Amino acid sequence: MFAHIYINRLKCLFRDRETIFWTIVFPLFMAVFFNMALSNINSGEIFKAIDIAVVDDEGYQNNHYFKAALDEVSKGDDRLFNMTVVSNAEADRLLFDNEIEGYIVVEEPIRLVVSKSGMNQAIIKSFIDNYLQTASSVNSILLENPAGMQELFGTLSDRRQYIKEVSVTNAEPNDILNYFYALIAMACFYGCFLGMREITDIQADISPLAARVNTAPVHKLKTFIYSACASLTIHLFEMFILLLFLRFVLNIDFGSKTGLVLLTTVIGSITGISFGAFVSAVVKKSESIKIALMIGVSMTGSFLAGMMYQDMKYIIARNVPVLSYLNPLNLLTDAFYCLYYYDTFSRFAVNIGILCIFIILFSGGTYLIIRRRKYASL
Repeated sequence: MFAHIYINRLKCLFRDRETIFWTIVFPLFMAVFFNMALSNINSGEIFKAIDIAVVDDEGYQNNHYFKAALDEVSKGDDRLFNMTVVSNAEADRLLFDNEIEGYIVVEEPIRLVVSKSGMNQAIIKSFIDNYLQTASSVNSILLENPAGMQELFGTLSDRRQYIKEVSVTNAEPNDILNYFYALIAMACFYGCFLGMREITDIQADISPLAARVNTAPVHKLKTFIYSACASLTIHLFEMFILLLFLRFVLNIDFGSKTGLVLLTTVIGSITGISFGAFVSAVVKKSESIKIALMIGVSMTGSFLAGMMYQDMKYIIARNVPVLSYLNPLNLLTDAFYCLYYYDTFSRFAVNIGILCIFIILFSGGTYLIIRRRKYASL
């Protein structure tokens, strides 16, 4: 009996083009759109050496210390500046043609000439201020202790960093990953359309098909469970297609914990299907009302999980932390990110545990509703 219902239900669901569109075609389309829109975000954050010029005059040639400092930060692969030494007229021309961010005139005090304000101009100004501050400190120390000149210059040439940057993981931070993880969470939750179909097709007062199902010599709950297995099979197949597309076509990194990524996807699909079944069982309205409600909940949850605006996820976590745990889509998104970014599983386990509680609540509520539903006539 299980095989008969399961196989025929698979055939029936595969013919439902509208549901197939929302559960697989739409997420694939959104993935391509996200990739086109977000692919250059990380590359835009890579620092590039700043193009500057220095006026080649007597002040520059005689200020050996500043000249040495500029030469030091203008060489190597990790240099701060791309420096050009030119005449005053040529420096004005380069600045006017936007070929440099600014130029330096070595006089008393050292002067920076720019045509606009921005991050690069602020970095150049910060470098000059830092040099002037250091030079002033050196002069003050030498006036008080001229004998310490050799030790002082030795200290300046061997500057130490007392702050060390430490990462909590070996994974590279990636600003765009959360968008795709939220998209996967949304696709998992779009299994609600399949869950809605399962309840709709056993409610005899909604469709002739459901009336025939209720007159069949099979318990209604058994029919629902067998059919739900078919829905879960289709949705997992769709989700694995989405994951393969993201990983091997769009090159989205999921980290090295492939098994747990798949487990999270399975739990997310079950959550989505059970949510759709619960909504369909509770809401005694038309199918269009149910669809509108599920889309509204899914898109709101996706927005709060950071799919449209990444910082929203952190705004909610900081200001309304309880909402982060009441939003299944945020829990799914965070679970995927934990697998990618963290080496420990404590936060991941919390997310998965709460999702399992949601599954129990949705499934239990659906069972309690549909097992008591009877019809006077069919």
